Amino acid sequence: MSIEQTSEFLFDLRRDNRAVDTLPEALCPADLASAYAAQALLVDRLCVHWHGQTAGYKIALTSPTAQSLLGVPHPVYGRLISSRCYDSGTSLAAGEYCTRIIEVEFAFVMGTDVPRSSTPYSAVSIAPYITSLHPAIEIVNHRFAALDRLNACSLAADNAIHGAFVQGPAAGAWHDHDLGAHAVRLLVNDKPILSGAGDRTLGHPLNALAWLANALPAHDLDLRAGDCITTGLVTDGIYHALPGDRLIGDFGALGQVEVTFTD
Repeated sequence: MSIEQTSEFLFDLRRDNRAVDTLPEALCPADLASAYAAQALLVDRLCVHWHGQTAGYKIALTSPTAQSLLGVPHPVYGRLISSRCYDSGTSLAAGEYCTRIIEVEFAFVMGTDVPRSSTPYSAVSIAPYITSLHPAIEIVNHRFAALDRLNACSLAADNAIHGAFVQGPAAGAWHDHDLGAHAVRLLVNDKPILSGAGDRTLGHPLNALAWLANALPAHDLDLRAGDCITTGLVTDGIYHALPGDRLIGDFGALGQVEVTFTD
């Protein structure tokens, strides 16, 4: 296995919108360092193919629900790509996605660069680097029928199976809210389907952001001003969107985010 072969295989699946049973064993990275190296090559290819650039990060496996689905006890990060980032109210073609797993998430935009530190960041110490909070929906688009055979390394190599990102308007006075206790719902065609709260993401969305700030330097990456970070699933369960669905992530006083899948 080479990281080039792994990234090429994963790129071909995305380019052709094709699914397979699982990532072939010969292409599975041996460790997370190799997996993130393959991810970097994949993201470079996708940026060229989709005429975009990296725009921030997604954090996967920050909730007990997500971790139990894949049997992975720690988070994994992927990269957002600008041409797959959308404003609330957008309509997306359902057929462009192998799967349309909807994850309602808290997202943050960094106001300044986050310097490397010998002291790990916490929810408290990472907060001053944030310029805004946004209600968000991440669309997970995986191409593996045997999802239960996906491990942390193959997940990381495939850019944490990220599909697209939809961002709502910046929330006002978000510092006044206890994000860990803040209730969130997913509505599908105006019907409440799932609920949860911010504590599903490592106990608090800012814990997830701090985890990312601490994890990135090991792979020679850092959080930069303007980066958008979506921090993981906050509902107790996931929803597989169907063509024609209109989906709303309802964050109460912090606003809403909406996306529709066309036939």
